[in-house]
Amino acid sequence: MAPTKKTKGKKAVKQKKNTGPDEEKYRKTVLEVDTLKQHLVLRRDMARQVMADSEGLKQRLEDLEKELEEARGDKKDIYEEMICQYRQLQHQTDTRIQNLEAETQNLQAQLATCQKDLSQSRADTGRMLEGKDKALAEMQRKIDEMETEYEKILHGSLDCVLSKLQSAKLSWEKEATVIHMEYKHRLKDFGLNPLEV
Repeated sequence: MAPTKKTKGKKAVKQKKNTGPDEEKYRKTVLEVDTLKQHLVLRRDMARQVMADSEGLKQRLEDLEKELEEARGDKKDIYEEMICQYRQLQHQTDTRIQNLEAETQNLQAQLATCQKDLSQSRADTGRMLEGKDKALAEMQRKIDEMETEYEKILHGSLDCVLSKLQSAKLSWEKEATVIHMEYKHRLKDFGLNPLEV
């Protein structure tokens, strides 16, 4: 019997996905955009509250003006006090409105910057994903080529092994026939019929 050879099989190596700096940059940008959006929501709520306060102050101002008209017949010092309060409230309201307008412009500028950054980030992400898709397609093509090549090698090796086995079988059959004939002749030499043994 012919000795058998042991061969080691090759194992396929899995490649880990490489998370590059672009993906980390994208995550940071998304986090910054979310933070700025939350900050903008808080600022917008504050602006709404201030606007509501401003409306309340305007309403109060109107009420004071009505009281002023009703109190014109009263003492002169009450009239002067009301005028002073009116001017003070008007000044506070104007100052607050100017501050709110400046803050609104600042927030709109920040929002425009964030939207620009988000648009750039989306474009970068799109390019990155497109590059990854191309790389994956290229890797799949290479894998398919390697599979085809390995299949050819395997079929070639198996054909070679089958050919060797066939030639070995023929050689063993010839050898067995020679041995069989030799034993048959020896049995006949001893006077035995090989078919009866």
